[in-house]
Amino acid sequence: MQKKLIALAVAGLASTAAFAQTNVQIYGSLDYGYSYRFDDRATGTPAQAAAVKNGVAGSSSQFNGGQSAGNRIGFKGTEDLGNGLKAVFLIEQGLSLDTSSNTAADQLNALSSSNASNSSITFTRQAYVGLTGNFGTAIGGRLYTPHYTFMASLDPFSGGTVGQYRNVFGNYDVSGLIDPSRVDNAIAYVSPSFGGFTVTGAFSNNASGNDSVSNNARNNTVYAVLGQYNAGPIAAGLGYHYIAPSSTNVAVNNVQNIVLGGSYDFKVVKLSLAGDWNNIDNVNNNGRDPSKRLSNYMIGVTAPVGKFDIQGSYIFSDGNNAAGGDAQQLALGAKYNLSKRTNFYTAYSWIDNSNNRNAGTSDAGNNGYAVGGNNTVANMGVAWQQGFQLGVRHQF
Repeated sequence: MQKKLIALAVAGLASTAAFAQTNVQIYGSLDYGYSYRFDDRATGTPAQAAAVKNGVAGSSSQFNGGQSAGNRIGFKGTEDLGNGLKAVFLIEQGLSLDTSSNTAADQLNALSSSNASNSSITFTRQAYVGLTGNFGTAIGGRLYTPHYTFMASLDPFSGGTVGQYRNVFGNYDVSGLIDPSRVDNAIAYVSPSFGGFTVTGAFSNNASGNDSVSNNARNNTVYAVLGQYNAGPIAAGLGYHYIAPSSTNVAVNNVQNIVLGGSYDFKVVKLSLAGDWNNIDNVNNNGRDPSKRLSNYMIGVTAPVGKFDIQGSYIFSDGNNAAGGDAQQLALGAKYNLSKRTNFYTAYSWIDNSNNRNAGTSDAGNNGYAVGGNNTVANMGVAWQQGFQLGVRHQF
């Protein structure tokens, strides 16, 4: 239950003697397929139209790895310390299946992705060590945020493919602070289950992903709390996070987020709903950079039909003028389960950004297609975007 709730992991190096006493499991995920993305760009100025024509923005046909979920290999395990107390750990490395290179590409969803100081991170995905027992679970390291893991559990596309919720939910803002998937220098606690109810609390002193300025006495922090209820077909949660990045890296005073959502499994179909409210308090730039407010709403369905899982979601993102207006996404997909570990998948999404909300860069590389596209052409909005993917995924 606790592993499912936080989906966090641990970095620890152990000697040969330690391995002899510890239960260690090797696991991973490999995903490869084809994607096609195509746009109807706003014309803008003649210079912008020329940039589109010259390939700055437009369609893309690619073979990609990690489309439905990032490719990875990991090691996790436990050691029984007696009296109900266990040590837990996990280290997880992202990799590029396209080239078999060991890159930092999987940092794209993290707050640290834009900082060169973290480009040499070896275990780019998760890394933690901690203790679990009757008191709950306490871990520390590079961790998934409670907000991201909760939303990914409600999203029919599990936060992957071109259908993922984050295309219009989180990183409309170039700073990417609304929905970071992982943060460094973090600690987290998950309570025991009380009749299906648990509480997760997390803290990081490295909000802006620059370890050189990580200091508890400085304004560079993340605070998060999430209450969840899981029993039978019902899953529900309410969470809050507060992010105060270092102003030396990001021109934002703080980001506040409240998320409320849940799902009910009717067996023939699983229905999920989520609402996500955000406020970005920007550093005042002589009144030219007002705060942004954004409300996101998602309805999702997953229907098992034989070996198929049919997926669908609709997302509406309501932003104030500073956030650039509204956007919406309709996504459809399917998985064909060859086994419990291997599946074929396909996904299609359509994004309406006719209000020209400019997201800057895509938040998820191969996995997603953010509002605003993969290119930064000043003041050039995207009227519509579409994406299509198919591929195969194997987990071990």
